[in-house]
Amino acid sequence: MALPRIMVVDDEPDLQMLILQKFRKQIQNDVYEFVFAENGEDALNKINGSDDITLILSDINMPKMDGLTLLQKLADKNNPALKTVIVSAYGDMENIRTAMNRGAFDFVTKPIDFNDLQLTIEKSIKEVDTIREALEMRKNFLAVQSDLNTAGRIQQKILPQKFPPFPDRGEFSIYAEMHPAKDVGGDFYDFFFIDNDHLGFVIGDVSGKGISAAIYMAVSRTMIKGIASQILDPAECLSKVNSMLIPESDVSTFVTVFYGVLNTRTGVMRYCNGGHNLPFYVKNSSSVVQLENTSGILLGKIEPFTFDSKQIQCEPGDRIVLYTDGVTEAINEVEDMYEDERFVQYLEKYRPDNVDNLVRGIIVDVFKFMGKANQTDDITVLSLEYNGQGRE
Repeated sequence: MALPRIMVVDDEPDLQMLILQKFRKQIQNDVYEFVFAENGEDALNKINGSDDITLILSDINMPKMDGLTLLQKLADKNNPALKTVIVSAYGDMENIRTAMNRGAFDFVTKPIDFNDLQLTIEKSIKEVDTIREALEMRKNFLAVQSDLNTAGRIQQKILPQKFPPFPDRGEFSIYAEMHPAKDVGGDFYDFFFIDNDHLGFVIGDVSGKGISAAIYMAVSRTMIKGIASQILDPAECLSKVNSMLIPESDVSTFVTVFYGVLNTRTGVMRYCNGGHNLPFYVKNSSSVVQLENTSGILLGKIEPFTFDSKQIQCEPGDRIVLYTDGVTEAINEVEDMYEDERFVQYLEKYRPDNVDNLVRGIIVDVFKFMGKANQTDDITVLSLEYNGQGRE
């Protein structure tokens, strides 16, 4: 810790001599360092040329600039870590009140009781140290916050943001949004063409929160997309990704994934579920149902494991709505959960909405349900509608 520098602002040479005599031992032992100024103007000039003054001991009655004016000038600098103690023979209540109102930390009257002054200096320096520590912590926090904000922006750019993503393909409509609970999240979604007739789409939820979850999210998403370009079957794809993720995982890290492949020419959708919430299948002509589960587990934990896939035949107007548990497990102020039933009711009510409005509406409904309660988990929704072959 830096040696405390104390500035004595007083035009009396006798006081300067007394300070040097009474605190000689502390000066010799590098407890304090004293610097001197003749008046307020001299003090300001020296302060402006240095940022290492810890404490100011100032008289009131001085030529050029008095101590009360100096206090006002120091207040304008808005430096909470610079404290001033008034040391003056003018110890009447009016001067004391004026000094305190202008920012003085304490008031010592002349003739000086040096034991009292010693205690005042120690108290003042302790206060300054506390404030400087708090300011340093705030500075570090802001730096971390800035890094998190940057990471959050990068993460959002990793996920597809342009909609419609394939404006020249009329066989389907797709839309998705991710709202992290913190600056960065562990949820992800993606969609991509495997070949001209097959559209892959995926949603995932990584365990944990923050930077580590975001990194694992990026790794998982990249692996799925990379393997999908080589393997058409969703079960084979997730099985391969599971094996590749295990070396990247620690004791508490894993990811749940739902991955589907839509044949845009025939409407056949094959899918595999890796321990994720089962999507809802919104039939154009009937009620909302959850897709049948497949044999699959969360990824990044158990190997070997045989995943399997199932398929459904989508008709024009049918939709698949994928989501993470931040939707159904959202909690309101009385700790009720949003749950599947409310979700299904919303999907049934707003079935005619296009996929963009449907996804936005679900997310808005979840936030309305939460009210003033904190968002405790990432909220992600993806909706895919099959429009039929050749629709423009």
